[in-house]
Amino acid sequence: MRATSALKTLLILAAVPLLSACENDGIAFLIEGKDHSIALLREQRWFWSDEVAQSIVVSRMPTCMRRYEIKPGVAGAVKMEVYEAGDYLWALKQGKNWYLAGTEKCQFQRWDEHPEEPPGRLVGTFTRKNDTLEFIEAKTEAESRPIKPAE
Repeated sequence: MRATSALKTLLILAAVPLLSACENDGIAFLIEGKDHSIALLREQRWFWSDEVAQSIVVSRMPTCMRRYEIKPGVAGAVKMEVYEAGDYLWALKQGKNWYLAGTEKCQFQRWDEHPEEPPGRLVGTFTRKNDTLEFIEAKTEAESRPIKPAE
């Protein structure tokens, strides 16, 4: 009886590293504080699969909050750019896929007929650094200009 219990414990402990390799993370781009945001959620459902289910949560509390499924991603790799596309309108680009998120009424749609150029100012990028999902804000034009030496 004790051998069976010890074997079960060893099997559970052996499975922990496999399960911990799964990606399950989320991060928000805060627009006007914590009540107005667009969040990216990623969930790797099976450790043996590289596919990661992805969702976008569009939120402007207390008016609305909705979750939308988007195309799956690949484990360990994510890059989704966020562009300002109008009042309460945001364009999201991940690879060849474009999406539009409207935060006024928490609407969301795939954007199949997108322009070749980004529709507005790059706000930031959802990315993965040091095994953590992050939102990196884009540098402003003043920050990205090279510094000229004093004459």
